[in-house]
Amino acid sequence: MTTPGFRPTHVVPQQGMPAWEAPDPARPTVPLDPLLPVRLAERRGDWGHVLCANGWSAWVDARYLVAVPQDPPLADGSLTTVTDPRPLLGRAEQALARYRAALEELAGGALDGETFHRRTQGLRIGVVVDGESMWLYDPTRGCWAYGDGTRLSTYAVDDPPTTTHDAGHVSTRGVASEGEP
Repeated sequence: MTTPGFRPTHVVPQQGMPAWEAPDPARPTVPLDPLLPVRLAERRGDWGHVLCANGWSAWVDARYLVAVPQDPPLADGSLTTVTDPRPLLGRAEQALARYRAALEELAGGALDGETFHRRTQGLRIGVVVDGESMWLYDPTRGCWAYGDGTRLSTYAVDDPPTTTHDAGHVSTRGVASEGEP
């Protein structure tokens, strides 16, 4: 049952995802179902507090949430530098050109394996295009981004969530009920 007036900002990835009672890995709760609509209510580092379509709430690794597309921009609107995929596509093209040049030199005998390794070390690119959908790997942010031709948004990330200390949040601890150890 969906809460009346609920408007999701994200959905849970298609494989589902773990959830926690608090932004603390020691307090797991029931995992969230695949493709469950959620609204991201709060962010603390990589942690996100989500409100679910059924009225339930939990903390998750917000980097894995799949953004729900908002209304498309107006026809006369231009892409912003934050959502414009062209700079990331340009960096992917440059990285691919560097790799191809090193590969050509290796194949032509101008480079040995060790030099090829040094020239390509740390080089990471990823581009998948399927019709209007595009996934780009951003090595500077360590994440995959999804683009639909009008905007680019984070799709998946490399690192697990990190805990950041929130000075305005008082830590809590569980207290046993009477009669419990």
